Amino acid sequence: MQENLGEHILWHVPVLGSVHADTIVTTWLVMALSLAFFAWVGASYRRPTQTKRQVVVEGVVNYVADLASSTLGKRGEPFVPFFIALFVFIFLLNQFGMLPFKALGFPVGGSPTADLNTTVPLALTVWLATWFLFPRTHAAHLVQPFAWLLPINIIEELSRPLTLAARLFFNIFVGELLFLIVASIIQEHIQIGILNLSLAVTVVPFFIQFFNFFVGTVQAFVFTLLAIVYFSLAIGESH
Repeated sequence: MQENLGEHILWHVPVLGSVHADTIVTTWLVMALSLAFFAWVGASYRRPTQTKRQVVVEGVVNYVADLASSTLGKRGEPFVPFFIALFVFIFLLNQFGMLPFKALGFPVGGSPTADLNTTVPLALTVWLATWFLFPRTHAAHLVQPFAWLLPINIIEELSRPLTLAARLFFNIFVGELLFLIVASIIQEHIQIGILNLSLAVTVVPFFIQFFNFFVGTVQAFVFTLLAIVYFSLAIGESH
């Protein structure tokens, strides 16, 4: 089955209108798998000896926790679990596109973060949280270091959720697009003179998937890091 990037199965919901059904179902599937994964990891703590899965998960959790605590200070410590959950959730959303569900004809698949309907709410959640939790210190930041910079600071503030959402979306979207282009070349059996281009590029998808895994990991980290930075600016600990 041919997959067309950017096309989505639609649900027509009252009030909301048309929504991307495949993105919603895939996101919920990722959440279910995440809960199952952490339940599996949690079950390993019943054993008296430490397992490899504990070491890996604890390494990721401790790294994000240390980064958040060192950046935000004591006022930011209650939000460390949020940043850990944010990193793990975005990481799994990014990597889910490596599984060829859509290519096999399933109504789910692809990375939900290759859809702006996922990245925009994630970015807005982070941005709105900084204003809801720290309205006074955040508002004070708009007139720093000089009051006459207020218009520029407002523009910068409003651009934060846009750039946060766009950065994640385009990096994941381009990775999936590159994979589909190579897959299309293989399917079309392209011959250029004596060179069978389709045969020559059959190994490329493996390298693309490795590259996409790397990019997905980095982008999950970058999104979480920027979220921590935005919280630090709102709290006022960074100056």
